[in-house]
Amino acid sequence: VQLQASGGGLVQAGDSLRLSCAASIRPFDWYIMGWFRQAPGKEHEFVAAINWSGAMTDYADSVKGRFTISRENAKNTVYLQMNILQSDDTAVYYCAADSGRRPLGPDIRDRRIYDYWGQGTLVTVSS
Repeated sequence: VQLQASGGGLVQAGDSLRLSCAASIRPFDWYIMGWFRQAPGKEHEFVAAINWSGAMTDYADSVKGRFTISRENAKNTVYLQMNILQSDDTAVYYCAADSGRRPLGPDIRDRRIYDYWGQGTLVTVSS
């Protein structure tokens, strides 16, 4: 099983980036997909999650209205569109997969429930 995150880079405050996570898990549409991030010296932080069909999403308050999570099941890929980036968004971003076709509940923000993790992609926002 492999989750390959990509799309990170160095940008200026106010810019946009789109992260991608290509997954080898099968069937991909059996998994809830999430994005987490870890800033230097801080714990992992929930960013966003999307259910198996894409019909349900959840966002951390800190990114709501700026970030959009989406998925293309035919391509086994989940995306994180990040707009109006701020210096506080600087972190390594990880994608994760949690098995199960179920509604998104509060537990989806807990990194411990996820079965698989990608290697992370670094996003650096300069102010």
